[in-house]
Amino acid sequence: MPESAPPPSETDPRRPEPIPLTVLTGFLGAGKTTLLNRLLRDPALADTVVLVNEFGEIGLDHLLIEAVDEDMVLLGAGCLCCTVRGDLIATLEDLLRKRDNGRIRPFRRVVIETTGLADPAPILHALIYHPYLVLRYRLQAVVTVVDAVNGAATLDAHPEALRQAAVADRLVLTKTDLTPDTGPLRARLSALNPAAALLAPDAPAEDLLGGLFGLAGKGADVRAWLGAEAVSEEGGHAHDWHAHDVNRHDAAIRAVCLTSAAPVPRPAFEMFLDLLRSGHGPKLLRLKGLVALADDPERPVVVHGVQHVVHAPLTLPAWPDPDHTSRLVLILRDLDPAFVEKLWDAFLGRPRPDAPDAAALTDNPLAIPGF
Repeated sequence: MPESAPPPSETDPRRPEPIPLTVLTGFLGAGKTTLLNRLLRDPALADTVVLVNEFGEIGLDHLLIEAVDEDMVLLGAGCLCCTVRGDLIATLEDLLRKRDNGRIRPFRRVVIETTGLADPAPILHALIYHPYLVLRYRLQAVVTVVDAVNGAATLDAHPEALRQAAVADRLVLTKTDLTPDTGPLRARLSALNPAAALLAPDAPAEDLLGGLFGLAGKGADVRAWLGAEAVSEEGGHAHDWHAHDVNRHDAAIRAVCLTSAAPVPRPAFEMFLDLLRSGHGPKLLRLKGLVALADDPERPVVVHGVQHVVHAPLTLPAWPDPDHTSRLVLILRDLDPAFVEKLWDAFLGRPRPDAPDAAALTDNPLAIPGF
């Protein structure tokens, strides 16, 4: 579209299909670039834009390369690789302008490879905050690569690595051939993030990068994206968290799954999210869910957020499977899951004797009249 044209609204029939976007992250040396090089050879990634931190790290010698401009190359396999220079939002906007104006051919997917030291929260925040980008892109998955040899030590020493693993939809364990026993690390990752699927680096591209949003009428794999069942099972062992080695720092990060068999009143749901993100936003590493709202229970809404920003809900045309239970998965840091469960129950009219009082909600309880 011309740069002077106003962005289409969410209800505008001219609005293009949102473009799925995957974030590929992992600590330094975990193997992100090796994984990305393999994925670029997969036909499933044809017509994919890959945003990378350092162009020189991507091994393209075997591919036909055609220059597009100073920051882009068009690969013979059909992928478009861009060096990320400056602001991520500006880069994503520029890609849309080039695509809409016909300066580059249409692409079907975007993959962002972060730096190894990146805290993923600000990146996810940027992807769900911008009012125009949320109409044109849909966050599909966060894929975190973990080094089987050094992974445990890295999680101990670097908070960024811990967050990268905690917010992932998929965890990819690399270098397993170099260590005899990956069981303890696998168990630790599963406890840290029970919602995430743990995959091998040779898994099919669609298993690694696919998930929530498809194209051309393809279904939404919401159940796999949520991983709610895994969180529910882990919740039965919540007492085990306090027995963990204090040097691992994992006890500060917890996962909780909130459910409701009955449709959720829209005002109650919106107020629950508002209170949670306004009072405890920095402690909300990630939120994702599928919710039946009482005013339209046959068309569930998909929501996800990071810290104090929650993505504008997307309404699905129908439930992806026979299970119509509303479910929210939250990754929390330094916030008791029991408190969040009590708050959820309170807004659903399921009072509990140990429900939270107003003073626990924010640093300024007087700002919540009537609670």
